[in-house]
Amino acid sequence: MTEATDLAAAAGSTDPRVGLRAVVALRRLLEGLERLQVANARARGWSWQEIADALEVTRQGVHKKHARLLPMPDPRED
Repeated sequence: MTEATDLAAAAGSTDPRVGLRAVVALRRLLEGLERLQVANARARGWSWQEIADALEVTRQGVHKKHARLLPMPDPRED
């Protein structure tokens, strides 16, 4: 099984300690995957609105969350 599958199974545990730890780990995994895919989309020229639409959030929300984590584009490359 994959890590995500194992964590999803653990999140359904009847032991709250196991379930809650799995929820935290899943949240971290999800956040990392989102950062990776937002960076991937931006590197391919996607607008913040396109990313927001794909994530079903607002443009402002996705920009606020991710813009500071991405490298600034070099204006000389335009």
